[in-house]
Amino acid sequence: MQRNWLITGTSSGLGRILTEKLLARGDRVAATVRNPDALAGLAARYGEQLWVGTLDIADTDAVYDVVERAFTALGKIDVVVSNAGYGLFGAAEEVSQAQIRRQIDTNLLGSIHLIRAALPYLRRQGSGRVLQVASEGGQIAYPNFSIYHATKWGIEGFVEAVAQEVAPLGIAFTLVEPGPTRTNFAGGLDGAEPMPAYANTPSGAMRQALASGAFELKGDPDRMTDAMLDCVELEAPPRRLTLGAGAYASIRTALQSRLDALEAQRDIACNADFA
Repeated sequence: MQRNWLITGTSSGLGRILTEKLLARGDRVAATVRNPDALAGLAARYGEQLWVGTLDIADTDAVYDVVERAFTALGKIDVVVSNAGYGLFGAAEEVSQAQIRRQIDTNLLGSIHLIRAALPYLRRQGSGRVLQVASEGGQIAYPNFSIYHATKWGIEGFVEAVAQEVAPLGIAFTLVEPGPTRTNFAGGLDGAEPMPAYANTPSGAMRQALASGAFELKGDPDRMTDAMLDCVELEAPPRRLTLGAGAYASIRTALQSRLDALEAQRDIACNADFA
């Protein structure tokens, strides 16, 4: 079945691989990039099958404009993939105000506005799927990624609520939670200047692990994008799609730990109500 897609952040990584696979199988794609030259080869090969929109997802007005033009160009969009984003690396005290603002504007507010911009069109269609690329980092946390985690935990909460609001309107959401993956994510990190005070802390250890290659990237982006495509075919898609054995293990451990901590506080919680 041929589908129309809107995908953000398609110059590289999961977004690029998805775009290539979809075009190869005959689907139409509205792809957004900050630099349109990044898709010049695909545009020449696939012609009208590929619509390219220039977009910095942190530019709110541009998000609404590009979404409107994409729906106008394709007529109907069956699947929206909110993929654009990057990582900010550094202890909370190390990163700058400007870096924090840019990270939130891109990963959190950019994703929120993309979804808000698409909802009126999906609602009028009476159907649509939204894949929000989050991360295992929307369920767990690593030192030196505090602001990145804030955006990923934040978008997960947003999607949890919105999914309930629009489910009766024929719109379904899936949070895609990849673990460490062999894409250019690490190369695209925005880094902060290290402070000596954090050298012998978990933050310093994480910095050393990334620099030395000890932090393993086991995720296969080809297999991950196949799983995302398979998910769209499901009549009842999952709210969360965890990708990677490492992500599965780390999320499971984190959830079990939180559940254990909650159970240990059961009496305290229940005794906080009016008698």
